[in-house]
Amino acid sequence: MENTYIMKFIINNLSYVVAVLGILVIVMYLLMINLFYNLNYMKKRYKKMMTGVDGANLERMIIGCIDKNEEVANDNLKIHQDISDIQALLQQAITRVAVVRFRAFEDMGSDLSYAVAMLDSDNNGVVMSSIFAREDSRSYVKPITAGKSSYPMTDEEEDALKQAMAQR
Repeated sequence: MENTYIMKFIINNLSYVVAVLGILVIVMYLLMINLFYNLNYMKKRYKKMMTGVDGANLERMIIGCIDKNEEVANDNLKIHQDISDIQALLQQAITRVAVVRFRAFEDMGSDLSYAVAMLDSDNNGVVMSSIFAREDSRSYVKPITAGKSSYPMTDEEEDALKQAMAQR
């Protein structure tokens, strides 16, 4: 019963049904033209992206970037190792120096004698001293380990050593 009712409605309104279907065909045709336009636009952009600016394709460009990234990572590892080596060397470098000038003899007119302490960051190094006299000059070097010398030191050498150890 329902089918006959629908059939009668369509036959009575056939011109309207054809007009609605025609409008739907035109709308579908316009949608299809829009889709073709968008598809061509996307194809052009895809080709441009895949060929790149200088003709290289995207895959080669990405592989090149990955290779460069690996080179940079390897260079960074080498730089970090070099920095560690340099820091280890700096621990042994002379970084603390102090000079004390003094008059070794009362009859000498100026502070021509001196004591120089040269230490690394662990207070290892040397204390050099020179005593100036009228007839000659004498130099002495005393090793320093952990801020102490195994040799007896003069007051001036001790003072130079204390000044050098006080530096940071």
